[in-house]
Amino acid sequence: MRFGIRLVDIIDILIVAYLLYKTYKMLNGTTVIRVFIGILTFVVIWLVVTFVFQMQLLGAIMNQIVNVGVIAIIVLFQDEIRRSLSILGSRKNFFTRMASKFFPTNKNSMVNGEIMQLVLACKSLSKGKVGALIVIQKQMSLESIIATGDIINADINSRLIENIFFKNSPLHDGATIIIGNKIVSAGCILPVTHNLDIPKELGLRHRAALGISEKTDALAIIVSEETGNISVSEAGEFKLKLTPEDLEKILSNKFNTNDKSK
Repeated sequence: MRFGIRLVDIIDILIVAYLLYKTYKMLNGTTVIRVFIGILTFVVIWLVVTFVFQMQLLGAIMNQIVNVGVIAIIVLFQDEIRRSLSILGSRKNFFTRMASKFFPTNKNSMVNGEIMQLVLACKSLSKGKVGALIVIQKQMSLESIIATGDIINADINSRLIENIFFKNSPLHDGATIIIGNKIVSAGCILPVTHNLDIPKELGLRHRAALGISEKTDALAIIVSEETGNISVSEAGEFKLKLTPEDLEKILSNKFNTNDKSK
């Protein structure tokens, strides 16, 4: 039996491989990664049984399992599917992204002075071991999160941020939301991650930061109350034990549209 491979078949294989890789990267480190690997293994066996060996009885049984399994997958991966669709819907198309490189119009950008004010605040909070949680909006709106806190709408200022997270402040337990060059809201409630693989030494602030970065494209900055360590959560992943210089570099790369190193 001769097999002919067309160009469209190669493209088809590459697209499927890319989608599987991106799905693996998205789920890696979560509690459902083993379920994903199990499903992938079953699909490979099903393809071999049905299309290679053409075993009709076993193939028919596995076909029924696959038909029912689609619903099971939607139930098991509903959070991940929702997050992926939200991110996909929020991203600009190719031509808009290309145009933005030549004509930056990012309303959520910050200048060097504003970034430095934020870094200085985190440095001071870290030195005093004052816990803090700051979320910076990107493309996806945080309107529902902002509504859970108190509106501030003030310029980014290190002293103001330090006062918000002062231990006797009524707003210190919540998250502060920054959009562009404004501190929009404080004392906000964030969704907590369900990821069970987070190290036990990381507390509720880290879990809330990971939760918001899993559900949106926002970047979250955490200052640990126990250790004073500065961390960043983005796209469902942590960058732990950062120096103020590391934080400044990350913020400049992400939000400073005038940074020539981008």
